[in-house]
Amino acid sequence: MRRSVALVPGGFVKKHDKGRHYWYYQKKQPDGKVQQVFVGPDDAKTRALIDRHGAADATQGQAALQKLAQATIALGCSEIPLKHGRVIGRLLDHGFFNAGGLLVGTHAFLAYQNMFGVRWDAGAFTVDLDFAHAGKNISLAIARNVQVDTAKAIDSLEMGFIPVMSGTTYKKPDEPDFDLDFLTTFGRSGDAPQFVPALNLSMQPLKFMEFSLEAPMKATLLYRNGPLVVNIPRPERYVWHKLIVYGERPREQRTKANKDLIQAACLLDYLLENDGDLVRESWANASSRGPGWNQRLRQGWDALNAKFAAQRFIERLGV
Repeated sequence: MRRSVALVPGGFVKKHDKGRHYWYYQKKQPDGKVQQVFVGPDDAKTRALIDRHGAADATQGQAALQKLAQATIALGCSEIPLKHGRVIGRLLDHGFFNAGGLLVGTHAFLAYQNMFGVRWDAGAFTVDLDFAHAGKNISLAIARNVQVDTAKAIDSLEMGFIPVMSGTTYKKPDEPDFDLDFLTTFGRSGDAPQFVPALNLSMQPLKFMEFSLEAPMKATLLYRNGPLVVNIPRPERYVWHKLIVYGERPREQRTKANKDLIQAACLLDYLLENDGDLVRESWANASSRGPGWNQRLRQGWDALNAKFAAQRFIERLGV
């Protein structure tokens, strides 16, 4: 895809200083503040660049991306539901992912399928959306100087989401299973909701969350309106995180615990076939983080091998 200044949102304003005219690019940020960036003097070169802004490139480019997304879906790539795409797209537009936010859970699992060129028959069903952020652990965050009003972004959707659980979850009264959950790392404050100023949002701390948030990667989700580029955990970290949290699930979440094992098995089978050394390195990383980590990892590992004995994971991993 060809990109140009026509694709840049915002506009241009002229200013007068010391007898000369200058042009600035101006854009309103999600928080309502106006940002201005110097472009150049009022000369032929600057005016030519301004004339290109708003040209047909932007409309044509977006339409082409939408057609490409629809074509890849028709050819067998994994698609996310339209309503999920609307929510993710709105947070993307408001800078949630630029501020270090990640999309976690089953939607990350869906993105791996398209990245690897595979299609798994199980473990891909979901009705909610899970987002995460490193919170106050700034060593894990991305673009830490970005400020985002996540709550305002959700309200602007006008889909009827209501904040509950101290604002860490947004529920839709007419769709009880369509939740937006915001998660972060577990710290000294325990499991009390943690307010993240960079996002203007409260998030629910979860134990062992930091492992999957370290060194995130970019991925593209597909839905009928086009592609969405987001941050997701690395697949080898996703596998071990699923096994670690498997034993943490309460009895009433056995269905989710079973999905944890299925997703871990699908990913592990692919990764061991294509990059076994990376998987073994990430296993060593997770298992060396302390007795609590190792105990839960082994519990999930045993459950995985009991359920998927035919995959010979113990033999293939060599642990």
